[in-house]
Amino acid sequence: MGWIIPHGVSTFTPEIDRLYYIILVITGIAFVLVEIGLIYFSFKYRAQPGRKAHYIHGNVTAEVIWTAVTAVTVVIIGIMSVPVWNKVKGRNSVPAGALAYNVTAKQFEWNVGYPGPDGQLNTADDFKVRNQLHVPVNRDVVLEATAEDVIHSFFVPAFRLKQDVVPGMRMRIWFRATEPGPYEIACAELCGLGHYKMRAFVTVHTQEEYDQWLAERAAQAQSEAQPSAVASR
Repeated sequence: MGWIIPHGVSTFTPEIDRLYYIILVITGIAFVLVEIGLIYFSFKYRAQPGRKAHYIHGNVTAEVIWTAVTAVTVVIIGIMSVPVWNKVKGRNSVPAGALAYNVTAKQFEWNVGYPGPDGQLNTADDFKVRNQLHVPVNRDVVLEATAEDVIHSFFVPAFRLKQDVVPGMRMRIWFRATEPGPYEIACAELCGLGHYKMRAFVTVHTQEEYDQWLAERAAQAQSEAQPSAVASR
């Protein structure tokens, strides 16, 4: 764990953390300077017996300087952010051959759809797992996400990944995890009274562990589906 943000475990981490700390330093310096000025002027110009208040119109030069410095700083940060944005959320950012999963959000859970034995998503042998996303390490992954009811937000702090999930739309979310382990998925959008409990986990496996888990869950899903199929005849 980092002292401010959690340890990053995706390929997005270096660029996003660099921007984060640049912004943190800039806003931190601005905060300190403003607070020092506030404390200084509070004491220097505090009310005292016999002191009269004077109306001051302002200082145009000072206003132009701090407005220009702020504007230039924001523009520079924006320009630095463009390549990162295009990498994470650009129209053509999803790598070819990425492993695909379906994610459906609803109050108050995440349902993940996995490809069955045929290895193809959106076919008859797909199966779903509630509040569990399992992926292999060092593989590109794309989530086809939507919501059933209200706007939710798919947020994995360790991946530096956040994306609103909107009813009626298919949102593409991609990442590549770099370290095995369990990582929390949270809903970062206030989605109702049960918002606080909309918590899930993404488990990053080695490729061998992932293949084993996928085969076991697919077999379990098939066995659970057979009795219902027989009963419906």
